[in-house]
Amino acid sequence: MSFARRAATVLAAATALTAALALPALAHVTIQPGTAEQGSFTKVAFRVPNERDDASTTKVEVAFPTDHPLAFVTVKPVPGWKVEVTEGKLPQPVTTEYGPLEEAVTKVVWSGGEIKPGEFQEFEVSMGQLPTDVDQLLFPTKQTYSGGEVVDWAEAPKADGSEPEHPAPLLKLLPASSAGGSHGAATASASPAAAAPSVTPLAAAGSAGAADTTARVLGGAGLVVGVIGVVVGVLGLRRRPAA
Repeated sequence: MSFARRAATVLAAATALTAALALPALAHVTIQPGTAEQGSFTKVAFRVPNERDDASTTKVEVAFPTDHPLAFVTVKPVPGWKVEVTEGKLPQPVTTEYGPLEEAVTKVVWSGGEIKPGEFQEFEVSMGQLPTDVDQLLFPTKQTYSGGEVVDWAEAPKADGSEPEHPAPLLKLLPASSAGGSHGAATASASPAAAAPSVTPLAAAGSAGAADTTARVLGGAGLVVGVIGVVVGVLGLRRRPAA
């Protein structure tokens, strides 16, 4: 095998390695950002990548926790998608600072749109008040493809900390800051407009990226750049004429 062909083989292997490093972080449905303060109101985006080469994502169904229900849920319209918010009666009424909560959002479904191969879509939701007695919330999600396949992202984290095959989107809840931080500001802005639990459309919001995902991708890209540099350097040495 010629040296040039060997170099091409090395580059191909490095590219494949980068893809292998990046795909686990990008392939499943996630919540962005992945953390929020306990007791606060927060805005998140459910990021849904299409991981099929021969089908598009046509429906996304997110289940909301009923053991720690959220009194306020608002959704941002997504062009080309229809959204349906379902409320249900809770097994036990929950006391909130806005009064007793007997019903809460149990499911949000986006349908009618299309996430094509190689693309992703973010579905933004504002919600609260987040519980103070747990450190995470799971949002099991069903992703339906145009061919009829349904992928159920519903598995909880494993006891050993490793990621399951189909992890449910997870929102980590951090202790509230001593200064009150976002909880105080969010509650103050929400209270005048919401005297009782409600579900309303949200007009405008932005989305935040995942630092963990970005770090993996950049790390993989750095690996490829390093390999390319080595190959180019060796080729240059081999082609340099003798003095």
